[in-house]
Amino acid sequence: MTAGDEQGIAVVLLSGGMDSATALAVARQHFRRVDCLTVAYGQRHWKEIGSARRLAAHFHISHHEVLELPLGPLLRSALTDRRRPLPRAHAGRAPGRIPSTYVPARNTILLSIALGYAESVGARAIYIGANAIDYSGYPDCRPEYFRAFEHLARLATRAGVERGREVTIEAPLLRLSKADIVRLGGRLHVPWELTWSCYVGGHRPCGRCDSCVLRARGFEEAGVVDPLTAPVHIRSRRSSPKESRVFPRA
Repeated sequence: MTAGDEQGIAVVLLSGGMDSATALAVARQHFRRVDCLTVAYGQRHWKEIGSARRLAAHFHISHHEVLELPLGPLLRSALTDRRRPLPRAHAGRAPGRIPSTYVPARNTILLSIALGYAESVGARAIYIGANAIDYSGYPDCRPEYFRAFEHLARLATRAGVERGREVTIEAPLLRLSKADIVRLGGRLHVPWELTWSCYVGGHRPCGRCDSCVLRARGFEEAGVVDPLTAPVHIRSRRSSPKESRVFPRA
């Protein structure tokens, strides 16, 4: 991707969480038009979907598609099956084991939908808020996965085969810690109060699931108050890290 491609279109996979919100803010720095795609794939709750709608409105996104794709019964995961208990962060999990909150092939499904949409509207890039530093160990959040999918995108689209036009996969947070993401989001004025990370749902974050623990650690290490878990009136200290490129090119 060429930075500052103001004439192009980007598609952002917007879940409503803090990472996708930051990825959206980054995309807006580089593209004149940014479209957002939110997929309701059968999650346990709709809190993030509501957050995605509010984030899109906050950033004045004129094209925000919310697609209902009820895949929950087909995808065995604690995030799609309410009968399965949600694990507490790292509780009883052997090192290197993928947690039960992994949703089979989720990023492949979401990126495939985004790729079809991107080719249809002539978008140059797809942004995803994936992270491979402070994360739960999901296999489809690794740099080699995104390299492989970008290669697939060149082979599997008419734009790539006939015109040689590449749709890049941009994961600007991939090599950032959660604290770095908080700092970057602060610099780009991401409204943290509109985001949602907790796997449980409810009125307030549970504070115990992997997602809550990683989020809390990021805000704490960045020296920033999370408005979802602390009084909003407390002013936070913010600093800004350098942005990270998607991944080293093969």
